[in-house]
Amino acid sequence: MDTPAATASNGGVRRLDTALLLRAYAAGLFPMAEAREAEDVFWVEPRNRGILPLDGFHLSRSLAKALRHERYRHSCDLAFGDVICACAAPDGGRPESWINASITDAYLRLHAEGHAHSIETWDSDGRLVGGLYGVRIGAAFFGESMFSRAADASKAALAHLIARLRTGGFRLLDTQFLTGHLASLGGIEVRRTQYRQLLGDAVGHRADWRCLDKMIQPQSCGGGPAGGSATDGAGAVDGAGDGAGDGAGDDARRERVAAFGAGPSGKWIVQLLSQTS
Repeated sequence: MDTPAATASNGGVRRLDTALLLRAYAAGLFPMAEAREAEDVFWVEPRNRGILPLDGFHLSRSLAKALRHERYRHSCDLAFGDVICACAAPDGGRPESWINASITDAYLRLHAEGHAHSIETWDSDGRLVGGLYGVRIGAAFFGESMFSRAADASKAALAHLIARLRTGGFRLLDTQFLTGHLASLGGIEVRRTQYRQLLGDAVGHRADWRCLDKMIQPQSCGGGPAGGSATDGAGAVDGAGDGAGDGAGDDARRERVAAFGAGPSGKWIVQLLSQTS
């Protein structure tokens, strides 16, 4: 079902109301644009919905190896603006995007309000090479988009997300549509009626997005000192609405990620996924 989303013009960008967005998600709808440059946004409710059962994530040998060898460093909510811009940008396998200016503006505000979150994957030089973002309501997480600039970088972000959702007591990971990529990672498709039941159960319960951060000890965070702990890194940006990577504060955060890491180690992610499988 595609219907126009309620918008209001604001400085050339058609602004989506964040309270309306949250009500739409809780009812099973989400916004999309026809193209990156499109002005209009539509509400979508697929007849068949993609979800990734939290106990069904497929951790491949190659991904487990990349995580155990600490190929990447991991963080949460450290560069939300950069992640959504990377998801909207064209690449070789995705020349077009449904993320337009209105959607970018709305999710930056949702992030500033504490409802939207990002997972980031960084290489050893502190470059953002993968990530994902989505919306949290109750014990439901609605995955919006992901990107990758290095082998297994988006998969590493998804593994981090699954570990975070499991430890926090989440009940639903909504992927909107089922792609071949998501199916290979354990994603399935359910009918709209079944999805609404899962959705109603999840949004009616509480979950803790920061539970994983509270569990992490400094020695689990990329081998850095106590100042580089994940709890430190999360606290510095919790609720902050990042832009698209501007300002000295963003540079300082990236330097800390490159030096110490700001989230769970890859080894610990594998351990958490193995324990709860």
